[in-house]
Amino acid sequence: MKKLSWFNKIVFVFNIVITVLTFVAYILPFLAPKLFPLLSVLTLILPLFLILNGLFFLYWLLQLKRQLVLSGLVLLLGITFINKFYKFSSSVTDEEEKDFTVMSYNVRLFNIFEWIPKPAIGDTILSFINEQNPDILCIQEYSQNAKVDLRVYKYKAIYMEGKNIKTGQAIFSKFPIFNQGDFKIPQAGNNIIYADIKKGKDTIRVYNIHLQSIKISPDVNEIQEHVDVIDQNKSQQLFTRIRDAFKKQEQQTEVLVNHKKECTYPVIICGDMNNSAFSYVYRNIKSDLNDCFEEAGTGFGQTYKFKYYPARIDYIFASKSMKVKSFRSFTEFNYSDHYPIMTRLSFKE
Repeated sequence: MKKLSWFNKIVFVFNIVITVLTFVAYILPFLAPKLFPLLSVLTLILPLFLILNGLFFLYWLLQLKRQLVLSGLVLLLGITFINKFYKFSSSVTDEEEKDFTVMSYNVRLFNIFEWIPKPAIGDTILSFINEQNPDILCIQEYSQNAKVDLRVYKYKAIYMEGKNIKTGQAIFSKFPIFNQGDFKIPQAGNNIIYADIKKGKDTIRVYNIHLQSIKISPDVNEIQEHVDVIDQNKSQQLFTRIRDAFKKQEQQTEVLVNHKKECTYPVIICGDMNNSAFSYVYRNIKSDLNDCFEEAGTGFGQTYKFKYYPARIDYIFASKSMKVKSFRSFTEFNYSDHYPIMTRLSFKE
């Protein structure tokens, strides 16, 4: 440290701060959010910490300074996290008749409140679904008021709430649904539903989840406006909202995990988790399942429109008794604040 220039000393101090925050973010997935709810926000920006550590590593490497060890060690320890953020290659295999496809899509009420200034969004989404033709379709923020006709699906499980504009979640299936249900945390928003589906000789339980929203704007410019305005009340409201959202997500996760433990069938979990792949919620819901993006996806796997940051908060998980043959995030389809995701699965022989 003594041999460093004054500028490099400042850089190294920032390097240490980022390193400490990165280590904290590594640990947080193993700690319940109710213990450190505000610190849990660090898991949302862990990829940024990894990128900054990479830049620090290169900075010291070009100068042949031993300070590179600090960020190098952090990156080495976090190598398993990198695969959750970016996949360098996909493992797509040939399609077979026994395969089946699963799509998850937060449709944002089919745009009935015209958040997107385009006509007939519901019909456009319907055409997209018909074109992709998934065998099982899980929809979050479903609305019957939009009158989107999904009659191609003979079997369905729909659970709605509300008075004037009813919203909820739906599971549509080309295979018979013989059992279904929902469970909701009274103090938490959104819901979790499930359906037991018979596919030939196999039975699958499909969960469609929509966890509590953190309600952070997808527009970075709007966030910056909040930062620029020194308003203690607004800041306190933001912190309170984030803290409460993480606690409610933890409650919903606990209910889901306990319900899943009682299930004897292979499981598929789809939906909008409203949290990152580096979170406590993700770690506990994924548990012993495969993350279909990690198994067969490519690139960032972005599922949510957040300016300048490829956020992945929508997931499809599948039991290890199923082979993940392909995965795709349709980032070119801009008709909700989320992107649809779809995977192709088959049961292992």
